[in-house]
Amino acid sequence: MKQFFQLAFVALLLIAATATATAQKFGFVNSAEILAELPAMKAAESNLEGLQKQLQKKGQAMVQSFQTDYQALQAQAQEGTMSPKQQQEAAAKLQVREEEIGTFEQTMMADLQKKRAELLEPIYTEINQAIEDVAKENGYQFIFDQQVLLYGEETQDVSALVKAKLGL
Repeated sequence: MKQFFQLAFVALLLIAATATATAQKFGFVNSAEILAELPAMKAAESNLEGLQKQLQKKGQAMVQSFQTDYQALQAQAQEGTMSPKQQQEAAAKLQVREEEIGTFEQTMMADLQKKRAELLEPIYTEINQAIEDVAKENGYQFIFDQQVLLYGEETQDVSALVKAKLGL
């Protein structure tokens, strides 16, 4: 008798779990499309592009100056206008500048990544909040991104609702 109640209880739990699982509502969004349409994203990309060009221009100027000085050192060495000690000192200075260029490039990349994160964080937060609001307002338990979705019925695409929430 005790086993019967245990078996009945387990069966009841399975039925309840199945009923709950079938009541869940799923949706998906095309986040890449939403991002592409956001004016804030376009402004952030433009800002990043401007910063990148500015930093690249500075880096290129450093490299060009280095190359000019290196060629001048080579010419002076070939002409014999510099003593071996002067050549060593000039070469050491160029070595330091070469290291500075490498450091600048690393710093430039880190600065660009930091600026990217700084500009995109509020955009991602806004989109996530809109997705959450749409989910709560429309009874969705799960909303997936279309980029990782293997199959989804078009009726479950809530991208338009999220865009409307974002004012697009």
